[in-house]
Amino acid sequence: MKLAELTWPEVEALSREIVVLIPTGSCEQHGPHLPVFTDSILATAVAEGAEARIPDRVLMTPTLWLGASGHHLAFAGTLSASMDTYMGALTSVISSLQRHGFRKFFIINGHGGNNEPNGVALRQIKEQLPALMIGHSGYYGPVAEETADVLEGPFKEIRHACEAEASLMMHIRPDLVRKDKLRDDGLAPEPAVYGMIHLFDEMTEEGSLGYATLGMPAKGKAIFDAAVAALVKQLTALHEGYVLRGF
Repeated sequence: MKLAELTWPEVEALSREIVVLIPTGSCEQHGPHLPVFTDSILATAVAEGAEARIPDRVLMTPTLWLGASGHHLAFAGTLSASMDTYMGALTSVISSLQRHGFRKFFIINGHGGNNEPNGVALRQIKEQLPALMIGHSGYYGPVAEETADVLEGPFKEIRHACEAEASLMMHIRPDLVRKDKLRDDGLAPEPAVYGMIHLFDEMTEEGSLGYATLGMPAKGKAIFDAAVAALVKQLTALHEGYVLRGF
């Protein structure tokens, strides 16, 4: 079920065992070859793919597209919420539907900058409303192995406007990929250091991080199909219920 397409009586009639699926993305620069809405397009597509397979178990909200993207603001076209504003929006969606009796929530994220605020917001909600079942993941997290298997470049995971994201966009929205502007980009510290926070204009030349020239639609389809299957499995488990057992 898609919340945006239902009337309020239709929402009221839904089982409260249904899982509320909230896609989160961004509107931020993705180099010269991918559109600023890339993260939102991809998170939405994966969420819609899962909802289409198990519509009776999922209530999909509209995508929260204004992400925490301050580290990209040096590039024109990037729109960003503050951390507090972003977490407030996410919390508001959950608290609104919790008031209506829904108690199972899962956030599927498409933007790396949302990972930490998603986790913080959900921890705060769980402390206040311990009876809720809530969780979050990037669509790319559960399919790390499948992603690594199809990528040819040195990076075996999703970075930013990279081989993986370019491939996904070639599969999902090929009309939005500027194929003549695909490029490899990214700077690495020397000597290697860990745990440092950088803005994207410090670590890239034109905003992308990875090997976009290796992007191919078939790679995108493999990653997308795996991500949808993994999300369906997750949502089904939340809908049917699970238990915590000892090791």
